[in-house]
Amino acid sequence: MIDLHCHLLPGVDDGPATVEDALALAQAAVGCGTRTIVATPHVSARYPNDAARIAEAAGALAEHLRAHGISLEVLTGSEIAFSHLIDVDAAELARLGLGGGNWLLVEPPFSATAAGLDDLVLELVHAGHGVILAHPERCPAFEREPRLLHSLVDQGVLTSLTAGSLVGRFGSKVRRFASQLVDAGVVHNVASDAHGAPSRGPSIAAELEQAGLGYLRAWLTDTVPRAILAGERTVPPAPEPPEGATADPRHWWRRGPLRRASLSR
Repeated sequence: MIDLHCHLLPGVDDGPATVEDALALAQAAVGCGTRTIVATPHVSARYPNDAARIAEAAGALAEHLRAHGISLEVLTGSEIAFSHLIDVDAAELARLGLGGGNWLLVEPPFSATAAGLDDLVLELVHAGHGVILAHPERCPAFEREPRLLHSLVDQGVLTSLTAGSLVGRFGSKVRRFASQLVDAGVVHNVASDAHGAPSRGPSIAAELEQAGLGYLRAWLTDTVPRAILAGERTVPPAPEPPEGATADPRHWWRRGPLRRASLSR
């Protein structure tokens, strides 16, 4: 598996505090079946990381991984806060992409409104960047106005859910919305968004299985991430559910507003 969103680098944000913590997280990721991690530290007002610092931290961690015999490929990236985008110049943005490429991981706000988000994201798209929205299921503005997310996806923006959201790790409300997003066909990747604590670990596959999405595992955690890291501008279509598959009985809320929006397009 390829984990496109993981706070693996030590001492740069709210992820692992020490090298030892980062190594423990890396070892746990390997144990969960992950072979490549894109280290995506926050780039925000609170954590003013830049590409040079991220590259230096990733290089140092790679040396520690080799010294400890941990077989994990670490690529660089970032999670750029929506509110911080206007403070990052074009040259720096070009260096903050996932795997050094042109796809940017953008963190939407944790607020009920997101004024200007669509305009700013589409400015990035029109400037030639690919944009992936991190954990949109945790953005109240998208839950309040799901058509906003649909509109962005229709214009080429991708989404990356956090695995723990699918199994209630961020509460039942987020779990419901996450599954609505999957059901509406606007999810392209599931990542760990791991930070190192037991409740924010690197597991992905187990959560997909628990949510009844095992048939999408290869597409969500390998096919799409490979396309993104290769710089493709579109991703291959998702596989159909296996014949005879039944929906998770907990998914009674799949007739919510996002589902209706999807069906009405």
